[in-house]
Amino acid sequence: MKETKTYRNVFAEAGYDEALIDQKIEDSFRAIFYGPDRFYHEAGADMGYLEDTGNHDARTEGMSYGMMMCVQMDRKEEFDRIWKWTMTHMYMDSGFHKGYFAWSCSPEGKPNAYGPAPDGEEFFAMALLFASHRWGDGEGIFNYSAMARQILHTVIHQEDDGQGRNMWDLENHLIRFIPEKDFTDPSYHLPHFYELFALWADEEDRSFWKKAADESRAYLQKACHPVTGLSPEYSYFDGRPYEKEQEIFGRHDWYYSDAYRTIANIALDYEWFGRENGYGFESETAANLQRFFCETVKDQPDAVYSIEGTILAPKALHPVAIIATNAQASLARDTLEGHALECVRKFWETPLRTGDRRYYDNCLYFFALLALGGRYRIW
Repeated sequence: MKETKTYRNVFAEAGYDEALIDQKIEDSFRAIFYGPDRFYHEAGADMGYLEDTGNHDARTEGMSYGMMMCVQMDRKEEFDRIWKWTMTHMYMDSGFHKGYFAWSCSPEGKPNAYGPAPDGEEFFAMALLFASHRWGDGEGIFNYSAMARQILHTVIHQEDDGQGRNMWDLENHLIRFIPEKDFTDPSYHLPHFYELFALWADEEDRSFWKKAADESRAYLQKACHPVTGLSPEYSYFDGRPYEKEQEIFGRHDWYYSDAYRTIANIALDYEWFGRENGYGFESETAANLQRFFCETVKDQPDAVYSIEGTILAPKALHPVAIIATNAQASLARDTLEGHALECVRKFWETPLRTGDRRYYDNCLYFFALLALGGRYRIW
């Protein structure tokens, strides 16, 4: 697999000034971490956490996102604070989930649950590997590369001693929604990360990660609707929307909050690997999704949809996240025109979200800024 090592600045292609792009990214980082509507909080002398402001907890999702933001922005102090809080309060060093991270904790650090969410582990590992390459390894938990390899070993070897379950199904190479369940979440699939794990994980596991990248791309092609480009929140391993256990998980077979990340991940994979390796389905999926939002539902762009495009509810919880990820889809469009340009311009004109639900929207907003500004890079 050839990694492109080139990073499009889509904002510059759209005509925005480089200095303004840099300032917008820097201002958004400062707003998230230090502004009046921040959701990063320092804790004591050397720790910090990101708060899910809609649920008033700290989640492995947000903690790992924060670490990725920091390594991309060259903010080592904040990165180390978040990682120390994570290891202090979330890491489980014994029991059924030994080696995993408790997915939700109170702001004081008390676990709300003792199960993991695999998207946290994969973002932790990638952020740690980038930190190792950008800043060098330290001691203990700050030996970034060693900690990343430990996570990557655990998630596919948890079953070796007969205790716990792996986060990835070893037969189909696909990530599970949670270790105990044999279905998946399309937005957890990060083939662009797995390509890099195949280079930097323990040598004996590298072939697994290469296969995981290939299988995730094949899965994503099935999970995204061939006309709308939409994916469900949860699905079977064959890509069909997962409609079971609604009394436990609620309704997740439609295009809703988690699902917005799917097209953003597809677009970043195309930027890092796909353009030079011919992943046409990624570009086609991005075109389908942008056409759906710009033409089919242009008067209701922030509703809840079935993956076929039927409007199921008038308002989504995270409208800014939809705008951000629709724009990030433009990374998978080879020319910036038509719907691709329309989505980028709409995003540029959209401010960070305020209010209780700002955490999720603004995380995806910042990743889209990095990606479209050519700043979401392999380190």
